[in-house]
Amino acid sequence: MRHYLDHAATTPLRPEARAAWIAASETVGNASSTHGAGQDARRLLEESRERIAAVLDCDPIEVVLTSGGTESINLALQGLWRGRPEGADAVVLPDAEHHATVDTVESLVADGAVLRRVAVSSSAGIRPAAFAAQLPGAALATALIANNESGTVNDAASLAAAAAEAATPLHLDAVAALGHLPLSFRALRGEAPSSGGLVAMSVAGHKIGAPVGVGALVVARSARIAPLLRGGAQQRGLRAGTQDVPGAAAFATALELAEGEREAESARLRELRDRLIDGIRERVPSAELLGDPVRRLPGNAHLLFPGAVGESLLFLLDVAGIAASTGSACQAGVAEPSHVVMAMGRSEQDARSVLRFSLGRTSTAADVDAVLAVIGDAFARASGAGTGAPS
Repeated sequence: MRHYLDHAATTPLRPEARAAWIAASETVGNASSTHGAGQDARRLLEESRERIAAVLDCDPIEVVLTSGGTESINLALQGLWRGRPEGADAVVLPDAEHHATVDTVESLVADGAVLRRVAVSSSAGIRPAAFAAQLPGAALATALIANNESGTVNDAASLAAAAAEAATPLHLDAVAALGHLPLSFRALRGEAPSSGGLVAMSVAGHKIGAPVGVGALVVARSARIAPLLRGGAQQRGLRAGTQDVPGAAAFATALELAEGEREAESARLRELRDRLIDGIRERVPSAELLGDPVRRLPGNAHLLFPGAVGESLLFLLDVAGIAASTGSACQAGVAEPSHVVMAMGRSEQDARSVLRFSLGRTSTAADVDAVLAVIGDAFARASGAGTGAPS
């Protein structure tokens, strides 16, 4: 039996989202066509957009449907850069962002952007004062609402308020937060100036049980964002191309279900997570919980196993039927130290000795028990095993 504890990478497809996708796929027609079939598709598309907007607390016209979190982040950052005011050349980037953000900003630096880094705390949290100090005159800023590796939840309201005060356009990455934290684009934007403050927020469907390949970028009406894809006037001209009606319907369904169960599910996951953390530390006393112990995502357990190689631990757990990760799934296939852990002030060796267990909707006590049954032996075997898989 396989025990899946990698929900932060992707979570199982909800049956209701699958059913919504299949039902919507039977509506034949391009939503941009003017004939009856096209208008039927358009009606379903816009109804789905309205449902998504209701959960994210924004206007439907502000929801730009995308292929997922990476595209949303790229549209926000590259689009804000291309639409920046003349003379603005700085990009504000905290040190522990997701690689979709880090790699995109690196491309902007190659395009002439001046990077303003923001050091994070020892829990990978963004300090609002340090963030605010870098904002004046910047072309754009970006920040995670919740760190995808450490699980630390940032003070998004303070970050957005600082960006509004500085009149700096801000993108918030809500991919890891979606389904676990209350998200209100309207409240976070507040009374921000027309082109500053929070102007964009990215989310991804597969983190909450929608199909892989659908997501959204919430874009304020006044945002100065240039499109990445051209060839049509769809979605305010911000993303050209035939729109994915079944994907939108499935995303809306999954999002409504995730929001409806969020409070009860968060409480359940916190209880499972704490039992997992306590059990691991009983069996491996040297194991250390990373990230904020209180302000963290309910299903996240990010642990340092001193002296053990994360890849070796991962291999041994996988053999035992347990799926976890050494960090972000977008980098997990590459044997390199976690830049998030190093941003927390840890050594490169520590950054190679971490595991992230992430619980979700289908997680059970049996999954926790399975980890606790093998983690002590796995740690003993992986300690000092080197970079290869243990023999």
